[in-house]
Amino acid sequence: MRQLAALLFAVLVVLAGCSVPFTAGNGSAGNDTSPEASPTSGDATTAPATDAATGTVGESDGTTGNDSATESSQQAVQSIDDPAEDVLGWENGVWYNESVPVVGEDGLNATERRAVVNRTMARLERIRQLEFNRTVPVEVISREEFQQRPSSGGGDAAPAFRTFDNTKFEGLFLIGEDENSLAVQQSNRGQNVLGYYSPTQDSIVVVSSSETPRLNRSTLAHELVHALQDQQFDLTSSNPGTREAYNARNGLIEGDANYVQRQYDDRCGDEWECPDIDSESASNGSAAGGNLHLGVYILSFFPYADGPGFVDAIYQQDGWEGVNALYDDLPASTEQVIHPEKYGEDAPTNVSISETSADEWSRVALDRPGQPDYAVLGQSGLTAMFAYTLYDDYNRSSTVSPREFLNGGIGGVNQTDPFNYGLNYTDGWDGDKMVVYQQQNRTGYVWKLAWDSPVEAREFVAGYEQLLAHWGGQPTSDTGNVWRVDEESPFADAFSIRQEGNTVTIVNAPTVEDLDAVHDGDAS
Repeated sequence: MRQLAALLFAVLVVLAGCSVPFTAGNGSAGNDTSPEASPTSGDATTAPATDAATGTVGESDGTTGNDSATESSQQAVQSIDDPAEDVLGWENGVWYNESVPVVGEDGLNATERRAVVNRTMARLERIRQLEFNRTVPVEVISREEFQQRPSSGGGDAAPAFRTFDNTKFEGLFLIGEDENSLAVQQSNRGQNVLGYYSPTQDSIVVVSSSETPRLNRSTLAHELVHALQDQQFDLTSSNPGTREAYNARNGLIEGDANYVQRQYDDRCGDEWECPDIDSESASNGSAAGGNLHLGVYILSFFPYADGPGFVDAIYQQDGWEGVNALYDDLPASTEQVIHPEKYGEDAPTNVSISETSADEWSRVALDRPGQPDYAVLGQSGLTAMFAYTLYDDYNRSSTVSPREFLNGGIGGVNQTDPFNYGLNYTDGWDGDKMVVYQQQNRTGYVWKLAWDSPVEAREFVAGYEQLLAHWGGQPTSDTGNVWRVDEESPFADAFSIRQEGNTVTIVNAPTVEDLDAVHDGDAS
């Protein structure tokens, strides 16, 4: 069963990256390290400007591409009159259904690149029914160059944030105590990013794994949708402070971009002439398969997997006006993205945790004005925690089955919606909060979760106990609410699990004797 799961997962490691800011500085509770980063894009550096007026790619980028056979180097641009004023479906002198000449194998020159970018913008306007206000520069770089650019792998993060982030990912059973969570996330980005849009730089970078960097048609369209979103809705206006808020917001932003990109791709060939797709998908798949951390990948992939379905549900109900309205009223939780019927109807509970730690244990404080010093992991985070047991190398058990987590499709896994984030163990989530404590170089945490009912709380506890057993844990008491994970495990610690009605409180500490010092549950 695990071999089957790994085989099915192998086809899913490629994703069209993008970039929506999650300002971190010394670290934001949900971020993946860099000053501007999406978990799958790695917008870790500023994008050098190319030609802000035209949005073209520089000559040295070696971009190649072919339109259909009817568009040869000898063919002139189809003559279509320009409108008297800017209209949807026309950008910078190019109509959405206008032919553009390309030379073919010897690459696109500046004029051809400009035409391809402008026509793509016009087509996106036609689909999304929104107007571009300006053209953004587009740069194509190699994966090697992307990986070598300066980025925040955790070395320049404040010590408190490094401790906080390490403990958070340890609490999700994704990254063990012996690893640097910030470096692991940065490594993932370096391997699987196809491109990103930077709102602060107002520019697009496409990352190519080809020997000669190429401009991928779908990636360009995806990132241009982000530029359109930024121009119309100002993507920098929200700054999520937790992983849950970040994934919920990006469920809309990535969902919208993927939803539009798929409509664009579907029209290519039959309705529209499009540049041929190069071999980027295959080459990126190969590049991404190496040291990719699959647990972090599952957590990061959430907006791409469930976001399009969420956007489609709103679109089917209220059209593009309804989708536009979402930007003023973001999803309040990943649960609402997973279950669109809960949007606007089921607000998450604001969980509170009492401070009952002993004097020698201090809460890790993050010096970030306006940002929380706690984590909220949400339903998407919980699902990643359980689903990772299908792919980790620790042992052969798992807490969920491949059939439960992987969405089937013709010939394998559904490529447009591969993962099911609504697991039995995570459905019914109603809120959570994690706070981190430290005693010198030792850490612990308190994680409180609210559920829709005591039944769902008990179901989560049952799954969580299976998770502890998977990682080498055993109960230390007859009541079974105190567990100890053995020293050989990457998550060797003590755990206390208390359920009271529809809430579950998990306390983590290095030893059983430390549990009450981190959090005296009887005093809360």
